[in-house]
Amino acid sequence: MDFGLVLQTDPPASEVVSLMKRAEAGGFTYGWTFDSCVLWQEPFVIYSRILAETSRLMVGPMVTNPGTRTWEVTASTFATLNDMYGNRTVCGIGRGDSAMRVAGRRPNTLARIGDAMKAIRALGRGDEADLGGGTMVRFPWVREGAQLPVWMAAYGPKALKMAGEEADGFILQLADPFLTEWMVKAVRAAAVAAGRAPSSVKICVAAPAYVTEDDSPEALAQAREQCRWFGGMVGNHVADLVSRYGMDSGVVPQELTDYIKAREGYDYAHHGRTGNPDTEFVPDEIVDRFCLVGSTSAHVEKLRRLRKLGVDQFALYAMHDAKEAVIDAYASAVIPVMNARPSDQHQPTRPRQDQATTPA
Repeated sequence: MDFGLVLQTDPPASEVVSLMKRAEAGGFTYGWTFDSCVLWQEPFVIYSRILAETSRLMVGPMVTNPGTRTWEVTASTFATLNDMYGNRTVCGIGRGDSAMRVAGRRPNTLARIGDAMKAIRALGRGDEADLGGGTMVRFPWVREGAQLPVWMAAYGPKALKMAGEEADGFILQLADPFLTEWMVKAVRAAAVAAGRAPSSVKICVAAPAYVTEDDSPEALAQAREQCRWFGGMVGNHVADLVSRYGMDSGVVPQELTDYIKAREGYDYAHHGRTGNPDTEFVPDEIVDRFCLVGSTSAHVEKLRRLRKLGVDQFALYAMHDAKEAVIDAYASAVIPVMNARPSDQHQPTRPRQDQATTPA
């Protein structure tokens, strides 16, 4: 299983770079950031520094969208980074929930996302692409062998179908095994119907992870409060699905819609942040289901369940008070266990006391 670190590009950018370097040293293979240029700093500028100061880490947005920048600008930025650092970027793409709404625009339609994925991928590898008006363009400077995988974030049935049909990877922003199984099956069924091998679509589950020294009620309560914001962020996406399909349509699993009944609204000023006041409606049960909280053994247990469902990568959100500690805990006691060879399974790595993420 691959492991990714997801950060917001809050200033100073040097801290984002430092955390990504720490993650690579600890065995993480992907470095992701949010992409909402009003709320946070411009990620593509920071990607160049991350790539320069790491050697293997794949970097990209979780997620960009086809409306903030024109498609050729997005593709050219990725292609330039790949030319400089050697095919080490991945384009995560979605509707542009926060990026579009805080700028007073509506999130992008699925049709626009589908067209953008085709164009960005093609341009990134040096092929011709239609930018939407019938004009075919190509970057003459892209060298042979260039690649740009495009991974799509999705929740709803139509988006899941598109991810299976067209994307190189599927990003699911929650770590509930029941919902993961349901959505992975939908993506893989769409891939098969489109004549693709199911394994051709990489599966990435992204969620907050908070490691505690033990599974005591006090430790878990601290972890849940640090991760509760995520239930509010997911609820914001679910609310869009409910407005489109209805609360009891059967199109979206009831397990995903029930918990937002007490939701009252959402302020993007607190988007993706601990202490978000718009997440009070999120119960502990949802935090436990959607996130990874508890001791390292609890994390390993849940990750093994996710891997059996076909998950290729777990990307952990580190928007809490223990960023360095969770990276170190995964580096010492989660990644080695998850990726150990069968002969090594009887010798799991144990975390050190100073690598648990409960604050002193």
